[in-house]
Amino acid sequence: MPAQHAVSTGTATSPRPTADRRLLIDGRLVGAENGLTFPSVNPANGQVVGYAPDASVAEAEGAVAAARRAFDHTEWSSDIGLRVRCLDQLYKALLEHSEELRELTIAEVGATRMLTEGPQLDNPIKVVGYYADLLKQYSFAEDLGTVESRGQRHHRWVEKEAVGVVAAIIAYNYPNQLALAKLAPALAAGCTVVLKAAPDTPLVTLAIGELIAERTEIPAGVVNVLSGADPHVGAVLTTSPDVDAVTFTGSTATGRRIMAAGSETLKKVFLELGGKSAMIVLDDADFTSAAMMATFMITSHAGQGCALMSRILVPHNTIDEFVELLTQNFAMVSFGDPSDPNNYMGPLISERQRDKVDSMVRRAVSAGAKLVTGGNKVDPGFFYEPTLLTDVDPDSEVAQEEVFGPVLVVMGYDDDDDAVRIANNSIYGLSGGVFGSHDRAVAVARRIRTGTLSINGGDYSGPDCPFGGYKQSGIGREMGVAGLEEFLERKTFAVAVQ
Repeated sequence: MPAQHAVSTGTATSPRPTADRRLLIDGRLVGAENGLTFPSVNPANGQVVGYAPDASVAEAEGAVAAARRAFDHTEWSSDIGLRVRCLDQLYKALLEHSEELRELTIAEVGATRMLTEGPQLDNPIKVVGYYADLLKQYSFAEDLGTVESRGQRHHRWVEKEAVGVVAAIIAYNYPNQLALAKLAPALAAGCTVVLKAAPDTPLVTLAIGELIAERTEIPAGVVNVLSGADPHVGAVLTTSPDVDAVTFTGSTATGRRIMAAGSETLKKVFLELGGKSAMIVLDDADFTSAAMMATFMITSHAGQGCALMSRILVPHNTIDEFVELLTQNFAMVSFGDPSDPNNYMGPLISERQRDKVDSMVRRAVSAGAKLVTGGNKVDPGFFYEPTLLTDVDPDSEVAQEEVFGPVLVVMGYDDDDDAVRIANNSIYGLSGGVFGSHDRAVAVARRIRTGTLSINGGDYSGPDCPFGGYKQSGIGREMGVAGLEEFLERKTFAVAVQ
């Protein structure tokens, strides 16, 4: 992998900056054919980390064509042994280059070192190992037995085969997790892939592409990795008739547009979208544990996670007690340079995102919410104080819309039924949590319309655990056996037997 190097930001008369990373198209690592690049900025200090190639529409079309050829004219989709070997090679390469990827993730994504030891890097690498192992024992056929029909016996069975060419489009917040949770199962299934990096965090995704090209036997065209700031590049992936399936992680608004675009060719579309997850704290809960989890979840990666619980529901008569615990906890959250292991929270990804978060907080206060703590920008970089709001109307913007920042709202409820009603009062249904006595908490959790639930701090994340949402939080599942089967078609056979 090429080393990072200092690059001039350039002026109208200075030379064009060279790319620090390369696209992967049809087995070749290349710069953009037009020579254009765009900067990736360190959100902790606003400085340029490096430059990524700005792929053109023609290059996106070339990547799709390469993936189509690789699927139609190589043994990739039928050679399970090759796929196992290549996934094992990728897993080993990621482990061997994990420290380089860690430093790049900290600098480009603004992820703290602690997060890279979990969901930002180390856990995503385990996803590749999981699918390599799953593929070694997964059955692509199911025998349905023999039946009598029309005076004759018929033997029936089902075979599962790759869906085809997959366009994978990812968001900026957890680029390693999002890329590998799409790549690994798609490759295990026998698909070929065009992976598009998020414009805010392209370098770490391109680095994965370089490892694929340089450290694995994955055939040319099976994996293609693009970066680009032109939205028309993404449009190629969602509209091309040569793409059989689209898997996208990002905002619900963009997901709606992708689903509409894919409908023209009736593509399979998997969407992992927004969330406005609620934590219900029952009156018999351990308030200290619940408040601790609420605090450190909403400040994890500065609140830039679709599954983070951003609404806390507590009994009306305990709001003051719970808010006091949260206030004390918020004061303990250290934030700043994410490369400093003493900091728990890093920055927001950009000034644009920070302005959005700040505007939502200001509007909430204007609408009657009480700002308990936080609500301020912190420079340099794109930091925002951990922010706590109370007296929030459950139907208000800040209680309904995804903030994607370290902003927590606390709302009261009357009884368990009221808590469930408020929690389900959302277009989203991605995640949630319940704290309380075991049987009661489980009973309440079963009534929440979301794809994942944490009970008394339970951890549902892991390569073997399906992840995805109800309602407008998405379609389909990533991770686990379900994540593999999203990329498979089922073909039913029947043969008449004597």
